[in-house]
Amino acid sequence: MKKDLKFYLKLFLATFTLSAFTFGGGYVIVPLMRKRFVEELNWIDEEEMLNIVAISQSAPGMIAVNTSIMTGYRLAGVPGAVIATFGTVLPPLIIITIIAKFYLAFKENRYVNALLLGMRAGVAAVIIDVIIKMAKNIIKTKNKISIGIMVVALFAAVVLDINAALIIILCGIFGGIYYNFVEKAGEEQ
Repeated sequence: MKKDLKFYLKLFLATFTLSAFTFGGGYVIVPLMRKRFVEELNWIDEEEMLNIVAISQSAPGMIAVNTSIMTGYRLAGVPGAVIATFGTVLPPLIIITIIAKFYLAFKENRYVNALLLGMRAGVAAVIIDVIIKMAKNIIKTKNKISIGIMVVALFAAVVLDINAALIIILCGIFGGIYYNFVEKAGEEQ
């Protein structure tokens, strides 16, 4: 893939338009990024995008920005990371600046409140869609350890109400230990 001005502009516009027309945060923008970069542009494969999302979720900060940084870096190194990040951050910055200017008018407007209420329902549907697609991809691997981690993590989050950050950290530690000691021991035999 040639890294010329046209490529960088396409990367910027991809992240900018996704960010500008997506409401609901990172869990909404991430599946759209996957669709754009994996399915439409074919710049990244499915498994690599899942890895990028997993790392982005476990890193501090906003998941949409973290995913943009990782994706941009994967595609074009530091310049790609900077361009993708700028494309992701710029639309909310512009929108929030405008909203802040007119906050009092928006705060009491029943139409704006109704619009936001409807958007919440849409965001919930998109998040459920992401969960189903990611779970299907994990199940497709037929890796019993990955499926077990997913089930235990779901149980810990839903039933035991354990903090998501703690679950991610523990799953990362377990995955690292498993891969470095169990998988490598199996490969050496």
